[in-house]
Amino acid sequence: MERRGMDAALLLLFLGHLTAALEVPLDLPQPPTLTHQSPKDYIIDPRENIIIHCEAKGKPHPSFSWTRNGTHFDIDQDPNVNMRPHSGTMVVDISREKVEHYEGVYQCTARNKHGTAVSNNIVVRQSRSPLWSKERIKPIVVQEGVSLVLPCRPPAGLPPPIIFWMDNNFQRLPQSSRVSQSLNGDLYFSNVLREDSRNDYICYARFPHTQTIQQKQPITVKVLNLDAINDTMAAFYNDTDLFSEDPVDERRPTFLTPSGPSSSKMVLRGQVLEMECIAEGLPTPEISWTKISGDLPAKRTAFLHYQKTLRIVNVSESDAGDYRCTARNRHGFVHHTIHVTVKAAPYWISGAPKNLVLAPGENGVLTCRASGTPKPSITWAMNGIPIENSPKDFSRKVEDDTVIFTDVQVGSSAVYQCNVSNDYGYLLSNAFVNVLSEPPRVLTPAHKVYQVIRNHQALIDCTSFGSPIPKITWFKDSRASTLDGDPYILHDNGTLEIHVAQMHNSGKYTCVARNTLGISENHVYLEVKEPTRILKQPEYKIVQRGRSVVFECKVKHDPSLIPTMTWLKDDGELPDDERLIVDSDSLTITDVTENDAGVYTCIMNTTLDHDSASAELTVVEQPDPPTDLELTDQKKRSVQITWTPGDEHNSPIQKFLIQYEDSLHHRGHWHNLTEVPGTKTTAHLKLSPYAQYTFRVMALNAVGYSRPSFPSRVYKTEPAAPDENPTGVQGFGTEHNNLVISWKPLSGLQSNGPGLHYRVMWRQKFLDSEWTSVTVANNSKFVVSGTPTFVPYELKVQAVNDYGAGPEPVIAHGYSGEDLPVAAPENVQAMILNSTLAEVHWDPVPAKLIRGHLKGYKVYYWRERSLHKHNPHHVEKQILTFSGNHTRGMLPGLHAFSLYSFNVRVYNGKGEGPASPTQKFETPEGVPSAPSSLVITNSNLDSLTLEWNPPHDRNGRLTGYTLKYQPVNNSNELGPVEELALPANETSVTLLNLKYSTRYKFYLNAKTVRGAGPAISQEAVTIMDEAVASRQVDIATQGWFIGLMCAIALLILILLIICFIQRNKGGKYPVKEKEDAHTDPEFQPMKEEDCTFGEYSDNEDHKPLKGSRTPSNGTVKRDDSDDSLVDYGEGGDGQFNEDGSFIGQYSGKSASRDTAEGHESSEAPSPINAMNSLNSFV
Repeated sequence: MERRGMDAALLLLFLGHLTAALEVPLDLPQPPTLTHQSPKDYIIDPRENIIIHCEAKGKPHPSFSWTRNGTHFDIDQDPNVNMRPHSGTMVVDISREKVEHYEGVYQCTARNKHGTAVSNNIVVRQSRSPLWSKERIKPIVVQEGVSLVLPCRPPAGLPPPIIFWMDNNFQRLPQSSRVSQSLNGDLYFSNVLREDSRNDYICYARFPHTQTIQQKQPITVKVLNLDAINDTMAAFYNDTDLFSEDPVDERRPTFLTPSGPSSSKMVLRGQVLEMECIAEGLPTPEISWTKISGDLPAKRTAFLHYQKTLRIVNVSESDAGDYRCTARNRHGFVHHTIHVTVKAAPYWISGAPKNLVLAPGENGVLTCRASGTPKPSITWAMNGIPIENSPKDFSRKVEDDTVIFTDVQVGSSAVYQCNVSNDYGYLLSNAFVNVLSEPPRVLTPAHKVYQVIRNHQALIDCTSFGSPIPKITWFKDSRASTLDGDPYILHDNGTLEIHVAQMHNSGKYTCVARNTLGISENHVYLEVKEPTRILKQPEYKIVQRGRSVVFECKVKHDPSLIPTMTWLKDDGELPDDERLIVDSDSLTITDVTENDAGVYTCIMNTTLDHDSASAELTVVEQPDPPTDLELTDQKKRSVQITWTPGDEHNSPIQKFLIQYEDSLHHRGHWHNLTEVPGTKTTAHLKLSPYAQYTFRVMALNAVGYSRPSFPSRVYKTEPAAPDENPTGVQGFGTEHNNLVISWKPLSGLQSNGPGLHYRVMWRQKFLDSEWTSVTVANNSKFVVSGTPTFVPYELKVQAVNDYGAGPEPVIAHGYSGEDLPVAAPENVQAMILNSTLAEVHWDPVPAKLIRGHLKGYKVYYWRERSLHKHNPHHVEKQILTFSGNHTRGMLPGLHAFSLYSFNVRVYNGKGEGPASPTQKFETPEGVPSAPSSLVITNSNLDSLTLEWNPPHDRNGRLTGYTLKYQPVNNSNELGPVEELALPANETSVTLLNLKYSTRYKFYLNAKTVRGAGPAISQEAVTIMDEAVASRQVDIATQGWFIGLMCAIALLILILLIICFIQRNKGGKYPVKEKEDAHTDPEFQPMKEEDCTFGEYSDNEDHKPLKGSRTPSNGTVKRDDSDDSLVDYGEGGDGQFNEDGSFIGQYSGKSASRDTAEGHESSEAPSPINAMNSLNSFV
């Protein structure tokens, strides 16, 4: 029996769950439902009217009443109170009454004929911000190193105030691990320092409800060391709190708060747990926290006030336990344990009870399931009356936190109140039971369009109402089958879910709601859109100030959605600045400034989705100049310089450049002194004596150098003897009997003192003689006269000033002046290597006869004449120079078979010595040059004559010529080579038995005993045979050719007649047609330019030869073409030029033909002539 009762209860619970989501339309009868009420603890501003909210809905619309402190509050009897129309909200006018009169506990009741709903107990209290009590706070004098607590003790307010410490200038006092504010507002010093002394420690209390701030009297704190306390004790004795008489040493930590080894704390579930541990000690202790009975909840835990406060938000029962704080410094540590207990005001386990809508005869259940610590008690009421005092109803049964309804009937509608309470609070919830009988109705608007993004969740609503509860089914498009199972999910409230929508899910959806009283349906539409995506995101940019930068943001989106591009800077709107130019897919910033640095975000919004991307802009520029130059550690030869770097402007400083100006020697000019890395702010500078230094520093980053810093103060160094001697000491002579000693003088900074001059010393080397010295001032050279010619000397130059001489100088070496050499090379001879190269040898001239630095030898040579009797004399001298101590040299580029003369001379820095005796040598024979010319004459059918001139440079005795020739076809391919040897005394040759009308290429070279020289080449063509020409012309007398030409002429004639008839519109003109036998071998096709007839040829053999001259249009006029090559083959004027082209004139035969051409009008007309004359007529 008990088992069946339990099953029935579970069934009723299930039914109650199914009805939980119902919302009754307001046009149907229903009990009141509270929609808005003021909070339980309602703190009001005493300066404003009191408004206590109470709103409800129902059918019919409910009426409202109020209780105050448990008794009926008659609003009509109080002129200061009224209720808003159609509402339970109560408004109290406080202009004529004090607010305190209306403080109390209020409760609103909303009722209609179907039931009564009640609000929470609303406790109304006015906010309070009392003033600080007047007090005179004595100055506090403490010894340095002790701990100190400055109390705040703000007045109690409602709600409690927010505490903070500031100074007279309303600036927050700095806090640290040493100085911090506690949770109660006191200011704790773990140990005090001298800089803690001040007279404006002020505690402020801000009351948030009234937005007022109250100020405590300022507190004066003086921190002294022990000696200072003894000196000033008398002055403060009567009027001061004095702490700590003994000297303060470093000490291990002890806790200032909380006190003792342990404490306890209670916190309510869901609230914020704050625990603090503040310790004193020297040095300042560090605080750490652990949970002894478990781990700290990482996501809900925060450490505040420099680890001194542990905060846990949204506390749960699992946060109960023991927590340990530890204070530690190098002298030891101390622990404190805090035992935390967690209590809980009542809270819902599965939510507040839900309204029930039941059809007559149905079953239902109201559940009021809550928990708390300690366990709360649950009481039920119906229409605001305890349920045990309500009329009996056998369809209702109360079992602890559940009310079970069985077989309900019309008229059983009511509002039930569930009250759950314990020591820490209460929960009050209204839930109605509405007994209705209604057919289904779909509340979702018809033809509603849902738009979702592909791959996102789609939720299609089918909000419905009916009693009994309607059953929902879904169809898509043609209602072929219900939508049930993957990918569709049907929720209890009728919503159809597609977890991942795709394009094919678009379409028309039909929702059908059914119950026993009827059916209702609704049509909606789903559109699946393509997602918005940023294809090209903006990129991180580093840009120099003053330049431009572009952020690109290219986006792809569904074309049916209207996109909106928005740019943000640092998550805020873009500055209103014309330098920021927003385009459709980019943001351009011109003339960038430092203020433009930040994170830029492009956001592409559509009505359904958005995408965003961000990029940072870093603006860089040259660093600011260093400041605060200071000179320290000043010594005679060095100084320490320090500086403060300027702003590096987002580009790290790479190095610092230190420059100096010496106002004593070089005023107005800055010189680089040294560089240091960018991480340093100091440099050790090495200085010279006797200078007035001013320094400046420049910073370098990736953009460039900063402006120079302001100069440092002038730093003067004392004079001293020179540290160095001149460099570049050298000796040389300008005359054969002098020695010039020169050096690079010291600069003013190198002089080290006034009165700079030089001690110049010299002596002849190898003689071991005494040094001769002179003093030279204001000059950098000295001339020693009367020296032997070219003698080595040792030299020294020492710097001297008024404070002494420089170090012992290094010995330099030089020579006195040079003179011309007095001897020529001996044993000069030439060795012939080949016809164009000879090698000359000589013995070196002794060094003492050179009388100077040996520079080298020069070979003078010239060509006397060629050994061939026909060549002229040549006397053009040439010089070859061989630097250094050479004893031989090559003479290249000589002429073969020639007589040469030569001599050799030595030279030094002064000049050349005498020449050696002139020698002669002959060069052997060489190969000759090419013949100087080659021409073709007497070109006949099968023979040609070649004429040439001997080579210009024979380079020996000619032994003969070699002639090679070969035919060349029309495609420039070469045929077999024929070779012919010719004697040296011949300058022409006739070649017989050649092929007619053939192009030949000829090669001719000369020979000596050394071989053949280069060849000269030429081309020529033999003349065409007359028989061949007649065979080519005879084709015009063939019958088939005549017939073809006649047919073509007839066709052209018919076309011309038709054109003539069309033009004259029917007029007839007789045309005589003749076809006489045509025996002339020359046939004349029509010319395009003037409709006359030119020469016709169907054989490529008539093309002009290479090198021949033709008209530029590629045709040959009649007057020039009636003669074949045979006609001028016999003529004496025809010849070819050097490259084989024809340059002769026509023979007399062609002239006679030209004369005959003038009488051509008597020849018989042909069809072609007839066409020509008709064409001219038309």
